[in-house]
Amino acid sequence: MTRILAVDYGLKRLGLALSDERRILATALETLLVGKNTEETARLLIEKARQCQACEIVIGLPLHLSGRTSFLADEVKHFVSILSNLTSLPIHLWDERLTSAEAERTLKLGGVNRKKRSGLVDSLSAVILLQSYLDAKSLRPPADNSN
Repeated sequence: MTRILAVDYGLKRLGLALSDERRILATALETLLVGKNTEETARLLIEKARQCQACEIVIGLPLHLSGRTSFLADEVKHFVSILSNLTSLPIHLWDERLTSAEAERTLKLGGVNRKKRSGLVDSLSAVILLQSYLDAKSLRPPADNSN
């Protein structure tokens, strides 16, 4: 299992994206409707990660442009704490500022009408989030383990 599952967290649905096995490209998955409560949503996400053979999860942290946390960022942190208690998979928070705006703009430029955009923006936001994470990881120099 070498894939990474990315999550664009929302109060109604989670946008999902999955990396390829080489961790180079992000691909959109369907959105996941949230459960009756946060724990149920976490369990649904863990099951999805298992189905996709993901070995880690990246969750977008929605920050204000100033870098300060938002209400939704606090919700994401709460979700991650519950998720961490239910799985041993590594979970990473990743700055997702402007991913939804970029997704909206991309869909609009692609000629997707407003009604269809609302259903696609979450998954595309997750793709943008994951691709950003993958690109940043590939730019890091390898760890020096010569000590």
